[in-house]
Amino acid sequence: MPDTPIFSPVANPGRRFCLGALGATALMLAGCGRADPLEVHGTDITGAKFARSFSLKDPAGRVRTLEEFKGRAVLVFFGFTQCPDVCPTALVRAADAKKLLGDQGDRLQVVFITVDPERDVPEVLGAYTTAFDPDFLGLYGDIPTTAATAKEFKVFYQKVATGDSYTMDHTALSYLIDPQGKVRVMIRDDQSAPDLANDIRQVLRDV
Repeated sequence: MPDTPIFSPVANPGRRFCLGALGATALMLAGCGRADPLEVHGTDITGAKFARSFSLKDPAGRVRTLEEFKGRAVLVFFGFTQCPDVCPTALVRAADAKKLLGDQGDRLQVVFITVDPERDVPEVLGAYTTAFDPDFLGLYGDIPTTAATAKEFKVFYQKVATGDSYTMDHTALSYLIDPQGKVRVMIRDDQSAPDLANDIRQVLRDV
């Protein structure tokens, strides 16, 4: 199981959740001192020293890294394809926000990183993400790589037994990364598509 992150919002896939007060305070402090703060509905975490990179495979088996998306805003979410609530809601919201961006929508890359690589094989992952938008990208790694990536992004996840099978508890936050590859905004799971579109515009405004 990955190390516990600096905050502990854990999503049971059957219910929604809010960020704990202690964690929100810790992450907001990471953005303190910025001369020109972002006007966002999420939490401005400019200057945070995590979510710096990933190296994972796409459904075609190609290794993808955060660095290749420089010049675009990147919205990163961790989840799994059998999630009944939080994950599809986040991806529908991302698709709606992209439409609201109009021409700027082409400057957004949505990345869905599975925390369940045992079941989210490439064919399943690719079909799942592109069902929400053809340009959404599903990524996966082996179990150690998944754990290391989640740790880098301060994401918690764990298996939970359900009879003869299992589900996954996981952090249900999204991270918005600017075109320079720096994490800027933490998106809560209860934000609306218009609020998300506003936050994306904010990280694109200076580029």
